Amino acid sequence: MLIARLIADPAKLETRLDRATVALEGEGMRVALAQMLDFCGDVLQIGLPEGDAATLRAVLDEHFSPADLLVSQCEIAAPDLFVSDMDSTMIGQECIDELADFAGFKDRVARITERAMQGELDFADALAERVGLLAGLSEEAIETCLAERIRPMEGARALVATLKARGCRTVLVTGGFHHFADPVAEQLGFDRVVGNRLAVADGKLTGALAGAITDSGVKERVLREEADRLGPDATSLATGDGANDIPMLQAATWGLAFRAKPKARAAAAGWIDRGDLTAVLDLFGIPRDEWVSG
Repeated sequence: MLIARLIADPAKLETRLDRATVALEGEGMRVALAQMLDFCGDVLQIGLPEGDAATLRAVLDEHFSPADLLVSQCEIAAPDLFVSDMDSTMIGQECIDELADFAGFKDRVARITERAMQGELDFADALAERVGLLAGLSEEAIETCLAERIRPMEGARALVATLKARGCRTVLVTGGFHHFADPVAEQLGFDRVVGNRLAVADGKLTGALAGAITDSGVKERVLREEADRLGPDATSLATGDGANDIPMLQAATWGLAFRAKPKARAAAAGWIDRGDLTAVLDLFGIPRDEWVSG
């Protein structure tokens, strides 16, 4: 069975559902159930006895966009494991772009970051180029950048805290840097952090990384390893926004693209386009009176 949950503009919701139902029937997919969740009044659940998940997502996207959507081929329940990207997902910024501003290269670095997240550039090469531009920057600039510019994404604290209250293991895995990820993870309550390390000598950035690169393959591997430790029946949720998140999103039981680039959005089981990160809690049917403020 296919299950879809979505949050959309309530105006003309019934009319949109009727049109989407007709479109699905045209694809040979019969809607067996369509109702608002009793315990999450804004969430519409649609059930189909069979069909193609990608087709279902496409039809619902056409008729309800902008919306928050999750399509699942199994029962939807709070996950046992949550693995998330950091930049532009758990926080509202791209750390390397903000840090580059202190070195006078923000526009140049931001252009490279955007192309890398769109999947137009090799991630490792793009990262090395951007880090190289930071050579000579004082390590103190990182602390200033973190304090003045880096802010959690709206709903991030509540999402992590609520999942943890339900026994979910939480992991922050980023192509960004531990200088930022460690304090962000502590602030938000993540159990583990995986990321890149900026090389520092004499209090200044060398323009290189210390150790191996955390790329898309590492993100996927971390998710799979963490899930394996929890056992064969463990379910996982992954969130991210860029092309380097795609393998992780696809490896998870449920991969949600958050305000994502087109390639990441197309590869995910669903997306958050309309609300903040607490929309994830709504889609998973966690009643709002059980949310933890964080």
